[in-house]
Amino acid sequence: MTVPERGFPVAEFEARAERAQAMMAERGLAALLVCTEPEVRYLTGFYTPFWQSPTRPWFVVLPAEGRPVAVIPGIGASAMSATWVDDIRTWPAPRPVDDGLGLLADTLAELVAGPAGATGDGARIGLPMGHETHVRMPLADLDALRDSIAPMAFVDATDVVRGLRMVKSDREIAKVAHICDIVSGGFEGLGDLLSVGMTERQAFKAFKVDLLERGADDVPYLVGATGPGFDDVIKQPSDRVIEPGDLLMFDTGSIFDGYSSDFDRYVAFGHADDGARRAYETVWQATEAGLAACRPGATTSDLWRAMAGVLDAGGSLGNSVGRLGHGLGMQVTEWPSHTADDGTVIEEGMVLTLEPGLTWAAGRMMLHEENLVVRADGPELLSRRAPAELPII
Repeated sequence: MTVPERGFPVAEFEARAERAQAMMAERGLAALLVCTEPEVRYLTGFYTPFWQSPTRPWFVVLPAEGRPVAVIPGIGASAMSATWVDDIRTWPAPRPVDDGLGLLADTLAELVAGPAGATGDGARIGLPMGHETHVRMPLADLDALRDSIAPMAFVDATDVVRGLRMVKSDREIAKVAHICDIVSGGFEGLGDLLSVGMTERQAFKAFKVDLLERGADDVPYLVGATGPGFDDVIKQPSDRVIEPGDLLMFDTGSIFDGYSSDFDRYVAFGHADDGARRAYETVWQATEAGLAACRPGATTSDLWRAMAGVLDAGGSLGNSVGRLGHGLGMQVTEWPSHTADDGTVIEEGMVLTLEPGLTWAAGRMMLHEENLVVRADGPELLSRRAPAELPII
């Protein structure tokens, strides 16, 4: 597979801003304020691990017309200047007495004022407030900001950022496809990498190093477990030694150029009991049902029903995960969720996971996950399909 070009051309960001501004106009929003890593990155291309530091807030304002404006700590000015953003306003953060609030309030007032002499009184400023969003500033600062911009007011703009990010461009899809190809190769090589006698910790480390050597930029999310069966599928590795008859599950969100994979694989060591084999076959067939149901115009609840029917018929004792898949992109999990009542209409260009899971015996869970992009005629797998039978090492 050809390695995708890193980053995006300015035209990509122009298209994102135009889509956002069209949605803003429909909702009567004078501006859109975002302050979390994926939204800031989506609108600007500002990509840095510095978000791991919680000390400083970061703000980007998208006006009704034109390019976004960055209101950021001075330490980020150089990196932001390498993006398509040309209006960068900074303060010497951290400054808890006024950590960018005054500058942000002035910027909002300026950007929503419109023609000379007009004011932004009563303007509605979009701010994501709903599910799978958060506001990355102290609550006290948010309260103070609301007061300082009145009579302008913040209103929920979750549907704007959700609508933008759920449907991916061809360049975004290419990045997800590339990391899925890398991880698929890693999973297919587990037989040469792992063996009985290794500890979980050694197995996790070996797999992570292998993915990095294959071309992943990072492996920030790797969970799993070993044993004859298990129901904790999000834990960190222990010093438990892998034994004959054990199952191993790896689930990874690995990264290429800021875009993530998210799928898992199970293997057994030496042999697998009949219960594990049946459970594996059931979740594999449930994934097939999800793939068959995945078409533009269907809903996430349609996918859930297709997969849940197979799981129930296969004797599922339940599923504590809460959903049977989700969106994927800049984050390892994104909107939407495949649940009985989500009801999101599936569109061409969405990147989704299918993740049916069941409890096949007390304390024993089996999950299966694949990544796909929705095309006009149905799903295109981005992860290479898992074997139909439980692999034995």
